Amino acid sequence: MAVKKETYSEAMKKLEIIVSKIESNELDIDQLGDNIKEAQKLIKFCRDKLYKADADIKKMLEEDKEL
Repeated sequence: MAVKKETYSEAMKKLEIIVSKIESNELDIDQLGDNIKEAQKLIKFCRDKLYKADADIKKMLEEDKEL
């Protein structure tokens, strides 16, 4: 899966679909394992995006204080 080429919104939509399938018991044990692995990758991708956005915002605010 090429998570890095996705947007945050696309990754979140995929996560929502996976969670919905898990909650509704739509997956057999093999599919469940695969979906959980995919969800872990998507969560890491989203978390990294959020941390980067937070760092960028803090940097901009610090730069603004210096003006």
